[in-house]
Amino acid sequence: VQLVESGGGLVQAGGSLRLSCAASGRPLIGSTFSINTMGWYRQAPGKQRELVAAITSGGGPDYADSVKGRFTISRDNAKNTMFLQMNSLIPEDTAVYYCKADVTAVQAGAPFTFRYWGQGTQVTVSS
Repeated sequence: VQLVESGGGLVQAGGSLRLSCAASGRPLIGSTFSINTMGWYRQAPGKQRELVAAITSGGGPDYADSVKGRFTISRDNAKNTMFLQMNSLIPEDTAVYYCKADVTAVQAGAPFTFRYWGQGTQVTVSS
């Protein structure tokens, strides 16, 4: 499974960006699979990667306190795509944003679990 993020860029403080994460492929040949929880993480220079928001396959969202009320996570299960609408951006939101997907695959009756990461997209918020 490949995850490809898009939508990052440079924006002024107070502006908005919308990130997308598209999943394609399958984890195992001949398997059936489902994408379970998906999430957005970010990593600023010199800092650890942190969870920004996550969403279950049923649509239940969870947010870091620092982005509550400003960011909205959503997903389109039919298209295996996840989004992050980011409003009221502040310079502290500057980071590389990564998407993550937890996948369960069944091959020959046996279940397997995988975790995938995208390559990241840069978000820069100027003051």
